[in-house]
Amino acid sequence: MKRSQAHFYLVPILTTLTISNTANLVLAGGFALNEQSVKNVGNGYAGTAVNIDDASAIFFNPAGLTHLTGNSVTGSAFVIYPTVRFQNQGSTVVTGAPLTGSNGGEAGVDVVVPNLYAAWSLSDTVKAGIGFNVPFGLATKYSNDWVGRYQAVESRLATININPTVAVKLSDNFSVGAGLNVQYAEATLSNAIDFGLIGRSAGLPTRPQQADGFVKVTGSDWSVGYNLGVMYEPSKSTRIGLSYRSAITQDIRGNADFTVPQSLQVLTARGQFTDTGAKAVVNLPDILSLAVYQELSPRVSVVGDVTWTNWSRFKELRVQFDNPRQADSVQPENWEDTYRFGLGVNYAVNDKLTLRTGVTYDPSPIKDEFVTARLPGGDRTLVGVGASYRPSKSFSLDVAYSHVFTEDSPINQSSTTTGTVRGEFESSVDVVGLQLNWQF
Repeated sequence: MKRSQAHFYLVPILTTLTISNTANLVLAGGFALNEQSVKNVGNGYAGTAVNIDDASAIFFNPAGLTHLTGNSVTGSAFVIYPTVRFQNQGSTVVTGAPLTGSNGGEAGVDVVVPNLYAAWSLSDTVKAGIGFNVPFGLATKYSNDWVGRYQAVESRLATININPTVAVKLSDNFSVGAGLNVQYAEATLSNAIDFGLIGRSAGLPTRPQQADGFVKVTGSDWSVGYNLGVMYEPSKSTRIGLSYRSAITQDIRGNADFTVPQSLQVLTARGQFTDTGAKAVVNLPDILSLAVYQELSPRVSVVGDVTWTNWSRFKELRVQFDNPRQADSVQPENWEDTYRFGLGVNYAVNDKLTLRTGVTYDPSPIKDEFVTARLPGGDRTLVGVGASYRPSKSFSLDVAYSHVFTEDSPINQSSTTTGTVRGEFESSVDVVGLQLNWQF
């Protein structure tokens, strides 16, 4: 077997380089990760822009840092257990014959998502901080023999975001904050190639699905964005937060390595299926969130929010190749903007223990006709429960659990080279989070 490369197989592979809802590792519509605060997960992901309890405000609304006293460090880890199962409903190769293979097994990949935040008090009114977080992610892996192997086998995306921040309290009830986001993204993606079909189209005595090859693509990029926030308190019991995270453009660059059956090396004679560099410009969305906190009694408070995500920036994925013999490949996406709605409740049992719960409805930006094996769609309902325990004034512990109910997602993904994957995805996600907070 010889390793080489072809342009039209990079399209489904690099689609997931849109950095990354976990296919579903991703817990926000599209491929964004909102696991930045365990308290927020316990509230069912509701009320993110009014977070003032710990340094994770750096991510959600930097203006919230002005409510912290002294210096603080917040570290958290989330274990995400996605379940992704496919049911074949008549998938075919381009000749119309049935695609052979299994349903792919359990495609969800368990992952750990860490975050770390630190905040410093420069004065009574000025705060500074820095965050290290994972804003996007994707991890799925189907069995090598499944019916959709020509569209996807493994998809793994990891990001790291460095987020220095400053916040200023302009008056007793009004604060502003701003942060810089320096983001690194890295992906490993693979799928099978039907060289039997390609050989047949070239006049060779081969049959579809009888001479599979393989492609593995890796790519990475550094990009820069920013986030802004304001917070207003009309009274001691009411808090309103508005936050904005800017769009980020990722110029993904990497390489694709192909494995071609030895008997079909003739297919590389004209320069195709040979290793080459590739790049794809990916437009990540900007996000605007409005949240409200309301204290109903000394023990009970509620939080709610509405969040707009500009997914419509992701209209297509165009892949360009260093090899002049390989033309651009274009995968239409045509995603839609989404509005997410959340509501949460907190109950202070006593000065040391607080319980919380909440629910969020998060629609998918992916139209049914654009669902892919790498990124199944489906509207989501996120339900969370959690607790906070403060044994001392300087230390506190947060725990949370969330279950993500996802609507079944039909797929009818067609290609002139890979056939049609036709069926339905069933998926859900379980999340467990632990967070430690230290003030000094």
